[in-house]
Amino acid sequence: MSMQVFTARVQGGAIIPEEGVQLAEGSRVTVIAGESDAPFELTTAEEAELAESIAEADRGDVISAAELLGRLSR
Repeated sequence: MSMQVFTARVQGGAIIPEEGVQLAEGSRVTVIAGESDAPFELTTAEEAELAESIAEADRGDVISAAELLGRLSR
C-alpha cells in the first residue's frame, strides 16, 4: 500500500488537495480533520504506524468505545 499525507481544503462539499497533489480518479482516502489550518508532517515511522492502524481498522481489528474507556480508567 502506498500512502501520501497531504493537506486539503473543503470547497463546495468536496475535499480539494493542495496544489501539486495528484490522486488517481476513484482513489480511496482517509481524512483526519483538524481545527488548525497548519499542515502536519509525519516521520517515516509515524507514517508506517498510521498505515498499520488504518489496516487494522479495515480488517475490523478494533475495540468498542466502552472497552477503550474501561481500559483508560484502570
